[in-house]
Formats: sequence, structure tokens, C-alpha cells
Amino acid sequence: MANNFTFYSPTEIVFGRGAHTETAAYVQKYHGTKVLVVYGSERVVKSGLMESIVAPMRAAGIACHLLGGVVPNPHIGKVYEGIEIGKREGVDFLLAVGGGSAIDTAKAIAYGLAEPEYDVWELFARKRKARACLPVASVLTIAAAGSESSNSCVITNEKTALKRSYNDNISRPRFAVMNPELTLTLPDYQTESGCADIMMHTMERYFTSKGNMELTDAIAEALLRTVIKNAQILHKDPGNYNARAEIMWAGSLAHNDLTGCGNGGGDFVTHELEHEMGGMFDVTHGAGLAAVWPSWARYVCASILPRFVRYAVNVMGVEPGATDAETAEKGIRAMEDFYRSIGMPTNMRELGIAPTDAQLRAMAASCAQACGGSKGSARVLFEEDMYNIYKMAL
Repeated sequence: MANNFTFYSPTEIVFGRGAHTETAAYVQKYHGTKVLVVYGSERVVKSGLMESIVAPMRAAGIACHLLGGVVPNPHIGKVYEGIEIGKREGVDFLLAVGGGSAIDTAKAIAYGLAEPEYDVWELFARKRKARACLPVASVLTIAAAGSESSNSCVITNEKTALKRSYNDNISRPRFAVMNPELTLTLPDYQTESGCADIMMHTMERYFTSKGNMELTDAIAEALLRTVIKNAQILHKDPGNYNARAEIMWAGSLAHNDLTGCGNGGGDFVTHELEHEMGGMFDVTHGAGLAAVWPSWARYVCASILPRFVRYAVNVMGVEPGATDAETAEKGIRAMEDFYRSIGMPTNMRELGIAPTDAQLRAMAASCAQACGGSKGSARVLFEEDMYNIYKMAL
């Protein structure tokens, strides 16, 4: 049964070879005059990419200020640093150059500058809702998070080890410059972690129990098959431009809400479980998702068995078993085989972490608290369920 929905995806996409050279024109189009450019690795500076973006803006009379050093699982401390720069320089536009960490940091800074009288962490602690946000845009260098066209933002409080999300349409970027060439130098682990993240954004919307639309399912399944195919190509041939283009476009489509239209709401428990792992152990996000998903899948499978059967056949291409339960398990095992084929983990041991039972309990308690006590569309999960999934994932 199709559910009512509102689809809102205002981000203008500028896609293709050399697209980053058009950045200045798009900043002008969206009325940026004093820009804070947010980035992570110095690689974007040493490669000359930053200069190729900033020089045309300055030539056009746009003031540019740089904030580097954003780390994976980006910190609230860097957000506060950016807010201070923005206040001092009168920044009116945020431009992220990088992947999800840089974009999420830029979004959080944009929230903070728009409402300087409040502590921006209150949004992530869910103590209030944002009323305003400065305009944000990005030049994407990593295909993964989908933050370049989504309403989501994830920040870690490094003092408390809490990794929290905040979603609001007012932070959707004005434009996203997407040149697949900029991802060619990424290490394989980052590329494949990104592919796992892209798939999970669609799978979180796919494995639900509140109704679905046939067309949305077909789009989601095609996206997942495309990522599986091209992730395996890039694992063997990292210089393949066409595969990188497919993955980059899939990243945006996976998280701009298209693959959730009409499904009655996504699940997103796997993301919440990983956020606790990321906060406590600072693991790579996509790899963390891959490590916990098989355990989540087996824990909830019986509750939405037809969805897992459909996924096994339509996405993983398995032959149906004697029973639906057997078919679903074959699909989960096929997914584990895929993860391993691209160097991704399927449990915490393969991820390289070994939480104690006390740490598992602490993550489950924190996860439940972050979810307001319970969460899930495939199956509503509570703290004890979350602990059981963590334990299965060891």
C-alpha cells in the first residue's frame, strides 16, 4: 500500500568532468559574498583543487575564508571554531570541499551562525529545533554520505563521545558540484566504505513494514544493484571513471529521500547503532554499518520476511530456497559475501574492535536514549534488542 508523502529535493546538481571549475559562478548565483570554505584533509590544498575553487571566487570579488582539519566523525569543536570565524568575518555562505564530514560540519556551522544566541549542540541533543540556517553548498570529493543533497547532519561531541544526527530541510544545500574525477585518488577502503554507506541509505528506507510503492521499490533495487556492480569494479579497477560516476550519482539519489517515497517511513536503526560505535571507537562510518547490518538483519528478518525475500531475489540474485526463511537467509549471506568481496567487514571483529560487555551495554543504553526509547520500522527495537544485536555482531 502506498503512503502519502512529500518529496522535497531543492539542491541543484552540477555533474561531470571539470564541474568544479564552475563553483564560483554558482556561489554568485546563490548570492554568496563572504564564504567560509570548510574542508578536511590537506590533500585538497596540496593537489591544487582548493586554489582552482577559491581563486575564481576571489577574482569575482567573493571573500573567502578557509577552515581545514575536519576529521571523519566530525567534531563539534571544529563547528564552534567555524562559528567563531563566521561571526568575525561576517560570513554569509558555507562551501564544503570534501565528503560528508566536511558537508555536515558546514551545515552545523550554518545553523550556529544563523542563530548565534544558541548553542548549536542543542540541535543534536534534540533540545530544540532550528529556525534558520545560512546557505550551504559543496564540492564533493568522496561519494558516500549523500549529505550534498540531504537534510541530514551528523556531528560527534568529542568530549562526551556522543555521535548525534539532526535532520531539517532548511539545511539542504543550494547546489552540489559533483566531478567523479575528484574521487580517483581515494584509497580503496574509503571508496568501498562509501559504497556501503550509499547502499545503507537506501536499505534503511527499503526494509520497512508500513507499506511500499512498486515504483519506489524498483528504483531502490536498481540503485542497489548498480552500487554492488560498480563497487566490485572499483575494488579491482580504481581508475574507472564510469564506475565512479555511477557511484557518485547513486550517493545523492540514495539520501535525497527519493528511495523512500511512499514507504511510510524508514527504519534507520542500523545507522543509530553505528553512531554509537563511531562515537566510542571512531570507526569509519560505512565500514561500521557493514559490520552491524547482518546482525540487525537476522534479528528483524522474521518481522518483515517478504521484504527480505524480495531483496534476496531482486537485489542479490539468489535462487529461492525451499522456504521463505531459507531464501531470506541466503540473501543475507550473499550480502555478507559482497561486503567481504570489497574489503568490508561483516562483524565487529572484522572491523577491528572488540567491545567489552559493559561497552555493549553502554552503547545500547546510549542508542536507546538517542532514539527516544525505541526505534524501527522493520521492527520496533528497544534497548535490550539493541544490546542483543551488538552482541550478535561481535
